Amino acid sequence: MGDMSEGGTTKKFLYLNRKASYGTVYALESLEVVLIAAAFEQDVSLAFIDDGVYQIIKGQDTKGIGMKNFSPTFNALGDYDINKLYVEKESLDERGLTEDDLMPLVYEDEDDDWAEKPSIKIVNRAEMADLMQDQDVILSF
Repeated sequence: MGDMSEGGTTKKFLYLNRKASYGTVYALESLEVVLIAAAFEQDVSLAFIDDGVYQIIKGQDTKGIGMKNFSPTFNALGDYDINKLYVEKESLDERGLTEDDLMPLVYEDEDDDWAEKPSIKIVNRAEMADLMQDQDVILSF
């Protein structure tokens, strides 16, 4: 991957997930790239907007479509220090979903005696725009 830092500071990468989990390769490819970036200790955040919110819906069952269900892999993100997951509230609202429909993704906070904390933060569209503004690199899937 080469040097991902400028002057000793790590660049901030935002992976923007806009597609539903199945039917295209985007969701799975995004997840694979995120895990690779984490292996290189990058500052990684994930954003879920539009149909991308479906990627982290709990209780996914892919038997009827004959595809492997990769959604359990999201539970491993916390083990890779990926704990900044942002979900756009308007995208949930437009699809009749709430935070309760999302997988309970957590990480262990080493600064707080390894307490489990939620990785998902619900943000509105304006907050999502601010988050995007603050990134060095945005990769859209």
